[in-house]
Amino acid sequence: GDSGDGMQLTGDRFTSETASFGNDLSTLPNFPAEIRAPAGTLPGVSSFQLHFADHDILTPGDAPNVLVAMNPAALKANIADVPRGAEIIVNTDEFTDRSMTRVGYAASPLEDGSLDAYQLHPVPLTSLTIEALKDFGLSRMEAGRSKNMFALGLLSWMYHRPTEGTEAFLRQKFAKKPNIAEANVAAFRAGWNFGETTEDFAVSYEVAPATRAFPTGTYRNISGNLALSYGL
Repeated sequence: GDSGDGMQLTGDRFTSETASFGNDLSTLPNFPAEIRAPAGTLPGVSSFQLHFADHDILTPGDAPNVLVAMNPAALKANIADVPRGAEIIVNTDEFTDRSMTRVGYAASPLEDGSLDAYQLHPVPLTSLTIEALKDFGLSRMEAGRSKNMFALGLLSWMYHRPTEGTEAFLRQKFAKKPNIAEANVAAFRAGWNFGETTEDFAVSYEVAPATRAFPTGTYRNISGNLALSYGL
């Protein structure tokens, strides 16, 4: 998504829950090269790639099984890496004529057959989030900002990730704004419930902890920057 869509936070939370569940993992955050690149453009795409499994993981991977595209730019920037048959979740609210033209789509990729080789899930993430938060007294723009938490909830359902840690994190992060904290928790839960009840997502996945790959003990989820600082 755009750099303001909260993709790094979303990826970090999914990573933390995956680590606490006991999977081995490797991540690849990707930040926009430009400072404040225009919204909805290819240079402004921010992404977070996560590879996790029940065995030893050595790389972030190069062929994601699931792509979540928050806008047309995110889809166009990453579709070349997605193998045929993979799942693609798109935020249909952002696929307007203007936003698609901006990144070079002459026709909607959701309708022209170019994605027929994939398992496409068109989901109005923004609209569903706004509807889920209608009782929190937020503006449409404020409520729409929580669409990343809706997406996180949906993915957490798909992969049976723990949820308690993310809810506690959100309440701590927005401790000075309890209404915003609870709104984000509500969006997160709404995403989970959407996955559980909609017929479009008929399949979920279970990835067992990597107990056979590693001996019993205490492990740390660590970033390269933190590892470097410890080493120095």
